[in-house]
Amino acid sequence: MARMTVREKVAQLFGVWVGIDSAGGDVAPHQHELAVIASDWDELIRDGIGQLTRAFGTVPVEPLAGARAVARTQRQIMQAGRFGIPAVVHEECLTGLAAWQATVYPSPLCWGASFDPQLVERMGARIGRTMRRLGVHQGLAPVLDVARDLRWGRVEETIGEDPYLVGTIGSAYVRGVESAGIVATLKHFVGYSASRAGRNLAPVSIGPRERADVLLPPFEMALRAGVRSVMNAYTDMDGMPAASDPGILTDLLRGTYGFTGTVVADYFAITFLQTLHNVAGSEAQAAALALRAGIDVELPTVKCFGQPLLDAVESGEVEPALIDRALERVLRQKCELGLLDAHWSPQPAALEEGDGEIDDAESRALARQLAQRSIVLLRNEGGALPLAPGRRIAVVGPRADEAGALMGCYSFPLHVGVHHPDVPMGVEVPTVLAALREDPAGYQVTYAQGVPVLGGDEEGIAEAVRAAREAEVCVVVLGDKAGLFGAGTSGEGCDATDLRLPGRQEQLLEALLETGTPVVLVLLVGRPYELSRQADRLAAVVCGFFPGEEGAHALADVLSGRVNPSGRLPVSFPAAGVNQPWTYLAAPLGHGGGVSNIEQSALYPFGHGLSYAPVTWVEAGQGGGLWPTDGTYRLSVSLRNDSPLPASEVVQVYLHDPVADVARPVQKLIAAPRVDLEPGAARTVTIDLHADLTAYTGRDGLRQVDPGEVELRVGASSADIRRTVSVTMTGARREVGFDRVMEPVVTVADGIGGVDGAAALGNGSLSAR
Repeated sequence: MARMTVREKVAQLFGVWVGIDSAGGDVAPHQHELAVIASDWDELIRDGIGQLTRAFGTVPVEPLAGARAVARTQRQIMQAGRFGIPAVVHEECLTGLAAWQATVYPSPLCWGASFDPQLVERMGARIGRTMRRLGVHQGLAPVLDVARDLRWGRVEETIGEDPYLVGTIGSAYVRGVESAGIVATLKHFVGYSASRAGRNLAPVSIGPRERADVLLPPFEMALRAGVRSVMNAYTDMDGMPAASDPGILTDLLRGTYGFTGTVVADYFAITFLQTLHNVAGSEAQAAALALRAGIDVELPTVKCFGQPLLDAVESGEVEPALIDRALERVLRQKCELGLLDAHWSPQPAALEEGDGEIDDAESRALARQLAQRSIVLLRNEGGALPLAPGRRIAVVGPRADEAGALMGCYSFPLHVGVHHPDVPMGVEVPTVLAALREDPAGYQVTYAQGVPVLGGDEEGIAEAVRAAREAEVCVVVLGDKAGLFGAGTSGEGCDATDLRLPGRQEQLLEALLETGTPVVLVLLVGRPYELSRQADRLAAVVCGFFPGEEGAHALADVLSGRVNPSGRLPVSFPAAGVNQPWTYLAAPLGHGGGVSNIEQSALYPFGHGLSYAPVTWVEAGQGGGLWPTDGTYRLSVSLRNDSPLPASEVVQVYLHDPVADVARPVQKLIAAPRVDLEPGAARTVTIDLHADLTAYTGRDGLRQVDPGEVELRVGASSADIRRTVSVTMTGARREVGFDRVMEPVVTVADGIGGVDGAAALGNGSLSAR
């Protein structure tokens, strides 16, 4: 650093988006206005550059060709600068590496629905290894925004509506990606998902308590998991844009949390300080605000951190120490990545191996397993599912014969590939229709679309009705079209005005129900929809969210009964008339209670999910007792599988605090271990809960653990509580901080814990220590 000029230092603080053009379609807000191609490449790299933006994720490029281009570009950058410093290559990786021919894994809502951190960690590790083989160093994921308003288009990118679930699953993804040597990037710090009316980039109006107790915990958990980069939120909170807020990006992130990695700007976020937030009068002022707040790297391409920042340094508007502060973080991370090692080669491993396969059989198998674990059976009236072999099935609906129906907006085919219609998808993505036609159960399948996601006519509905009447069962596949900035019904910039199914899909569903043929609804959606008008007339409801390239096979596995459904809802499905921002994580007034004509409730609550073979909860012990405010409380729940099918249960523990200093959620999740049981097996799960898990932000803004009565509600969902235990917390009130305990200690043992197992009841074993 001491030998570098100011120009060389600043060059390390921005990315360059090579190959971007206006014909490729926007993958970031205002991209068509702000993504300017550098006119003189040699001049641009003369002093080096910090990052290369989306070398694989900008246009379809064959993997080995992309790796060669990366190696060639890195050599040019190293030869041009005095110090030979390579660039960090970053890519999107929310549903797998966003590159042509790469595996498309299930969407983050599916991760949440799986309640399976270990499986998500395996996926993250595999994604990271794929990136590393191609010469990529940093991935822009996971999204740790907690869903607050189901109308928001980016709900599909969230893991769910509960901070504990988002934190445990998101941390697992981070551990997986970072284990491969890839820098994971937390998005979006902080408040993005709480925008007014669920509108993308709208202002955020929340208090410090909601921020501290709902939105920040997932980031705190992921920071502990070893993440090395954080990305700012686009939004402003109470008038303060996150990109210019030192209270968030420096005081909190660096000071309180001790984060030492890099903070990268969300695409064009620094420019937005001038053009959207109007808190800067020039690009130089925007650069000064962002750098002073704590942003180290401008992405996706050089604008404010180029000549405007140099001008600000020369004029004295920016202190050189701020440049050095950001530069040290950037160079330290490049050291960690090995980019400054004498032996480092820009030649990616894929080129050395001569192997460009990035959608191999093992990756597809992992994608299928996660999809299977994430499918949620919401309703199954009279055992309508599984479908018996050989049945005559009418498969209808706009999502039945569309490969894109299985993928979210950040999958490469829908994020980039959609702008290149002449290029093949690059990966094999069977549709639900194809999977059922090819299913070994030998179904006799007919098909009619009915209506598209948006639009359609009476003739199409009539055709679907005819198909349903001639079948024994009608499987109707409805849902969203994922897209960007209004090009879909779900995704970034695709917000909803209400929570009815898009277009004429509800009209199609009503027509099918009137046929008298049993109707099985399969949902492929990016958000929950309000189904109350049809729910009690449906034979069954299955939700897949966006389950990825193997999602259709996974759905067929569940519909046929080869796989016992075990997913649980990471977001609530609203009840009749509920189109307001609401999640289960609400204080008493948020649940209504006769004081308003609009009552907030759930049709299918958070944590809900049925099975073909429900696990038996076995009573085994007593609850109650004392819980020190600095100690642990032990719960033991014994489960038994009396069915001939493998089964799985998510033991959900919710905390209810009857009396607190401030209004708190009626209940909040504090533990949710998944327990798998083979046929005839019994297992006991023991959950040690530290008192820190009861902490909340009190009147003075500090997080506290209170003495007094609390309830532990143990069950199979937030509404299916099998046992409530009142516990007295004893001792003094304690203040806790970032170093508090945020997860329980869980152990699972075979057998019933200390009882004969004869009594079957909706109660777990609950005992104190």
